[in-house]
Amino acid sequence: MVMRVISKYRNQPVEVDGIKFPSKKEARRYAELKLLERAGEIKDLRLQVPFELVPAQRGGMRKERPVTYLADFVYIDKSGSTIIEDTKGVKTKDYVIKRKMMKMLNLEVTEV
Repeated sequence: MVMRVISKYRNQPVEVDGIKFPSKKEARRYAELKLLERAGEIKDLRLQVPFELVPAQRGGMRKERPVTYLADFVYIDKSGSTIIEDTKGVKTKDYVIKRKMMKMLNLEVTEV
């Protein structure tokens, strides 16, 4: 008997262009952005771009890791603006906090 593992948020991993995506929604958005890039509407498409929100800290003998936000997609639109995108199915508490921290750094996250 084959058991299928169901993910916590019921997303289904997908592979496109040899890249593994955690959900069909994120894979579809990647395909759309690739088309826009080929058409010259956007440029410099990057995937899984980290943003450091809080640097690493050292307290006594203990070192704390930095707090980072990992954007699904980052690209430059026709106007020259850098766009940070996140493909969300479920907005977790961690995501909401990190999105607000990004805003404090004057970085807007676009949800798709």
